[in-house]
Amino acid sequence: MKSIAVYCGSSAGTDPRFAQQAALVGETFARRGITLVFGGGKVGLMGVVADAVMQGGGRAIGVIPAFLEQKEVAHLGLTTLEVVDNMHQRKLRMAELSEGFIALPGGFGTLEELFEVLTWGQLGLHRKPVGLLNVAGFYDGLLTLLDHMAHQGLLRPDHRHQLLVADDIETLLTHMHAWQPPSVEKWLTPPLT
Repeated sequence: MKSIAVYCGSSAGTDPRFAQQAALVGETFARRGITLVFGGGKVGLMGVVADAVMQGGGRAIGVIPAFLEQKEVAHLGLTTLEVVDNMHQRKLRMAELSEGFIALPGGFGTLEELFEVLTWGQLGLHRKPVGLLNVAGFYDGLLTLLDHMAHQGLLRPDHRHQLLVADDIETLLTHMHAWQPPSVEKWLTPPLT
C-alpha cells in the first residue's frame, strides 16, 4: 500500500497514549514511504499524525471541506491540501486517494468514516483493507458490540472480520498487507419479494 487514509480525533483526548501512537503512525508512514491521506486539520490527533509524517520527510495529503477550514484549522504545512465543498466530497476524495484505511481513537466523525468504508467494502464498492488501531483498549467496547451483532445474525462473521484490529501499527500494517477481501455477499437471507 502506497497510501492510507487515517481517521482520528480532531482533539487529542485525555490519554497521552493516543497522541504517542498517532505520532508513531506518522513516523511509520514516513519511514515506509506510505502517503498519509487525512482530513486536513492541524488540530488533535489528526494534526499529530500529519506533523509526524512531515517531520519524517513523508507525504501527507489533507482533504478538508471549506466550512471546516477555519474550525479544524487547516494544516498548511502538508504536501497537498485539497479544499472541497462538503463532507461527502471529503470522504469520497479520501477514499479515491487511498489504498487502505485506518481508524485511531476518535469520536462520532471517526466512527462514521470507519463504518462508511466498512459498509462500502461489505457492498463490494471497494476491495481495500480497513484497520483499527486499538490504542490502550480504546475500541474494546466497540469490538464486543461487533461480535454481538455477528452472534445475533445481523452481521456475517466474514464481514465482522473485515475489520482488521491490532494495538500496534506494525502489526496492523502486516495484517492489512496480507488481507484478502471476503467473497460472500452482504445479505444473510434472501430478499422477501
